[in-house]
Amino acid sequence: MPAVVPHSFLFRFSFPIGRADDIPKSGKRLLDLGPQFTLPNLGELHDKPPFGEVRLAWNDDGLGISVEVRGKQNRPNVHKHLVEATDGLQVWIDTRNTQSIHRASRFCHHFCFAPLGDGAGGDKPFGVQLPIQQARENAPLAPKGTLKTSSELYKDGYLLEAFLPREQLQGFDPVADRENGQTTRLGFFYRIRDSELGSQILSADSTFPYGHDPSLWSTLECSRLTGQFA
Repeated sequence: MPAVVPHSFLFRFSFPIGRADDIPKSGKRLLDLGPQFTLPNLGELHDKPPFGEVRLAWNDDGLGISVEVRGKQNRPNVHKHLVEATDGLQVWIDTRNTQSIHRASRFCHHFCFAPLGDGAGGDKPFGVQLPIQQARENAPLAPKGTLKTSSELYKDGYLLEAFLPREQLQGFDPVADRENGQTTRLGFFYRIRDSELGSQILSADSTFPYGHDPSLWSTLECSRLTGQFA
């Protein structure tokens, strides 16, 4: 009998993420994060094997996020004008990590990234920031075309990378936190959507309103060490 409440929903998770001062890079790959930056997968708690691997890193200039998806037979299905329904990665970030609120504040952000769909031939990656439904107040939206992305297509999937500059994360200020003796903590949630493989979600499931309720998000702790999950 399936659980009424997902097992991962019974816990509040906090993940340390490592520092990488060399991102974003200027080469083919924007981040090229090693395995020590991999975010633990919670799918084993509810018997859902992962098809995507998420890696995270930070520095004083911003936050790097990558996802590698494997197991596909077809190219990603992308709709640039329906970004929430496209294959790719969606992330929600609360720079104040306020776990007790149920409606997003101006420090909450929603980003969507796709491995292709942009450029003259539609073969370039892209990212957009969207307003959060039912938010008390939305963060300023990043202008179109300003989110940094890179991608690499495989026969059975893709690698998608994005870097979010500090200026596009309202309230993200690790320098000030460090001067005040504090560890920078971010509320965080992700969803990988794939038309073939389904959805991979950090915790909870689609029956919960994670898209606009920050109390359902987990915590990222910005560690000063380089990589945390080796």
